[in-house]
Amino acid sequence: MAVIHYTTCPVCDSTNISPVTKAKDHTVSGETFIIWECADCRLRFTQDVPDSDSIGPYYKSENYISHSDTSKGMVNRLYHLVRNHTLRQKRKLLVRSTKKRTGAILDIGAGTGAFLNEMKQAGWRVTGLEPDAGARAVAAERYSLNLLEPSTLFQLETGSFDAITMWHVLEHVHTLQDYIKRVKELLKPGGWFIIALPNYTSLDAMHYGEAWAAYDVPRHLYHFSPESVKQLLQRNGLTYREGRPMWFDSFYISMLSEQYLHGKPGHVSAFIKGLTSNKNALSNKESASSLIYLAQK
Repeated sequence: MAVIHYTTCPVCDSTNISPVTKAKDHTVSGETFIIWECADCRLRFTQDVPDSDSIGPYYKSENYISHSDTSKGMVNRLYHLVRNHTLRQKRKLLVRSTKKRTGAILDIGAGTGAFLNEMKQAGWRVTGLEPDAGARAVAAERYSLNLLEPSTLFQLETGSFDAITMWHVLEHVHTLQDYIKRVKELLKPGGWFIIALPNYTSLDAMHYGEAWAAYDVPRHLYHFSPESVKQLLQRNGLTYREGRPMWFDSFYISMLSEQYLHGKPGHVSAFIKGLTSNKNALSNKESASSLIYLAQK
């Protein structure tokens, strides 16, 4: 298996990087990976991570919800319970930001197509990229969506999208800088780039430490802080506009983290930790468990 060993920060190219913690792959392999941090932009990243040709087996789990759409287990049932609400909220956020009722949207890492279907039903022209063949098949069967392979990103017409979205996807992308550069090229002037990412500076992340489920090594190559996201956008000529908390994520992540930390479910404790994290984010939204970042070309 080929691995990537970073000698500079993937976001800002600084050499001021060092190991800060570790995390276990609780989903597939049981392996432990070391997480490093850049002292300049505050990005964290998984060191010695499998390269793009080697990482595929780490996604082979029926519990990997974005690919399988499974509702097995309490945590995944909770995910499905709130998904319809969050899909509507995402659509409203996009319409409000772009000031467009309809337009052209590209969703990178579209999973089984639920969000793109929401946008299609609202009259938008939709394009989706998804690396997992099984997820593409589900999207075709369930929503009649023809999702494309990720390599298509570099074949799409430049300046053709009003909005590009990546919902908990950017942390999985090996060629980080290439993707952000391409996003800028594909956006129309004034177009919007909307990214959802876990936030390791959140209160729930600090509480659970190594057991924080959103580290999700090695599938999550990068672990973003708000500062590192802003630097990534700025370095690629995109203007950061605002960040919005994803309030449900603190509960979902805390439920998984309780299982990882104690080896058994702790729903009451997870609810309290999620609620406490959200309460903290009311006064400091950049401390939310997950954030939606809105940027403009």
